[in-house]
Parts: sequence; C-alpha cells; structure tokens
Amino acid sequence: MTIHAPAPIRVLLVDDHPLLRDGVRMRLHATPHIRVVGEAGSVREAELLAASLQPDIVVTDIRMPDASGIQLASLFRTRFPALRLLVLSMHQDAEYVRRAVALDVRGYVLKDGPGHQLVEAIDAVHAGERYFSPGLPLPAEPAAPPVTRAWGHLTPKESAVLSLLADGRSNREIADALGASVRTVETHRLHLRRKLRIDGQAALVKYAVAYADLQV
Repeated sequence: MTIHAPAPIRVLLVDDHPLLRDGVRMRLHATPHIRVVGEAGSVREAELLAASLQPDIVVTDIRMPDASGIQLASLFRTRFPALRLLVLSMHQDAEYVRRAVALDVRGYVLKDGPGHQLVEAIDAVHAGERYFSPGLPLPAEPAAPPVTRAWGHLTPKESAVLSLLADGRSNREIADALGASVRTVETHRLHLRRKLRIDGQAALVKYAVAYADLQV
C-alpha cells in the first residue's frame, strides 16, 4: 500500500522588501512541509496572487507601499474568507496586535524573533489555532478611545498623519509620504496631541489605530 505524504502548506509572502522575502522564503523552504507558492510586494499584487494561487496562508507585513497589512486583512476577510492571515512585523505595540486580532488575523510574529517561531506559527495557524510571539502585549479586550471628539477640527494633513501612524510609519516615512520634512511631521504630531488632548506618543498611536479602524 502506497502512503502519500500530506500536501505541503502553501504560503503567499507579502512584503515590500525583496531581501526580507528572500530570507523568509529560504527559511520556509528548508522546512519540507511548507512551500512558498508566491510573493507580492504590494497589497494589490497580493490580491491578484491570492485569487490565482489560492494559498493556505498569507504571511504579511503591516507596512506596505500602497496600503497596510491591516487593510489587506480587512480586504481578505471579505474576499477570501477561507484564507488564514499571519502578520510578520517589527511592531509589538499592543494596539497593532489588537487591531490585527479584531480583523481575524490568526497569528502575529515579530521579525526579530528566531526563525523557528515563524514555522511554529504557520503550523499552528494551518491547524486552526492562533499563534503570537512570546512576550507580545495582548490586550484583554479592545480599547475604545473616543475617536470622534475632534474629527471636525483636524486638517487633511493631520488626518493623513494619523492614518500613517496607524500603519506603523516612522516620522521619516510619514515625511516621505507627505512630501514634508521630519520637523513638519513632528509639528503635526504635537498639534494632534494638543487638539485631541492626548498625553504622550504611545497614547497618540493608540488613538491613531482606533481612528483607522473606523476608516476601514
């Protein structure tokens, strides 16, 4: 009697850094039961490849050039409900994790963790479980800051800064996206904190993520 090995887990990698994708692909291909069947450098590419390749799992970063991995999760939840998403990110802020969980992302792995964690995460997610890197600050319940209190007073640039903060962008990346200087971005952040009566940068990020949730 011939015993057939189970089909490998089919993975679509989504990250805008080719060098990082190369490293992840090599690590996964060293695991016999996992195969990277496609790679995308943008959310749009990922959408097209997911439709044609029908992978089991999508491994995505939070930050992408045309949208965020969180927006990809929102899109895929509607268009590809059978697909399981796993975030591979450098961001360990609880608000990013909370937002991913709210969109049914099945796993969240830190990029600076050991390679075996990604393999463990893929195995767990494929088995219908959840996986989060050890030490991630998982909130017990979703935060709900009063994000509507000052919308009418925000300028278009301030709203754009909030959206980019929610995607995990640094001041330099926000400046590049807006065609502004880092000092100008810092000024926008200061004005936002004053208008919203927010104390501290961490609280501003928390507000930004909640604000972005209502834009999805």
